[in-house]
Amino acid sequence: MIRVVLADDQALVRSGFRVLIDAAEDMEVVGEAGDGAEAIELIRRTGCDVALLDIRMPGMDGLRATRAITAEPGLDGTRIVILTTFEIDEYVYQALRAGASGFLGKGVKPAELLAGIRSVVRGDALLSPKATRGLVRHFLESPAHPVTEPRPGIRELTPRERELTVMVAEGLSNTEIAERLFLSPLTVKTHVNRAMVKLGARDRAQLVVISYQSGLVSPQV
Repeated sequence: MIRVVLADDQALVRSGFRVLIDAAEDMEVVGEAGDGAEAIELIRRTGCDVALLDIRMPGMDGLRATRAITAEPGLDGTRIVILTTFEIDEYVYQALRAGASGFLGKGVKPAELLAGIRSVVRGDALLSPKATRGLVRHFLESPAHPVTEPRPGIRELTPRERELTVMVAEGLSNTEIAERLFLSPLTVKTHVNRAMVKLGARDRAQLVVISYQSGLVSPQV
């Protein structure tokens, strides 16, 4: 059973998401919070698998909560999904950079919500790799976001891991990479997971961010 914590300052929004999630056979809402601080306490208490955090809340917002959650070793098993009314948002980029697994618009369709939760539990990015790449590129092309940040682990990547990391950042799924390189999807997943471990990425979304930050992939590509 996938355990979910909801954090949004609007009770009606939380209620709507709760109905959808609790109706699924493989997941349940184990707590609701009105701000980030409450969400963190709930995550500590429940050890939930996924936290849906509104990016804008009074007190501690979703961005600050994401930073706090990903910085606390005991909470590293919780995947974070940012809820927002903005498809492209500076705060969303920062949340991905802090370790969030992706984001959802509040108008998301029920099937997409449930599929997204299952996706992050598997360790995938909530967004498609291509969509995540578009978000990252939007901000990394700005002078405010340099693409030459040193990243421990880059030199530890094998040639194959580096090749596959670049392909992930370019928007290809494991299946697409496997077809292009004549590998099995399991082999691709293994190499990508090893690259994530070496680079300290929680999931594919953060792997894309790291690829651009380190200069491994150029925003102009």
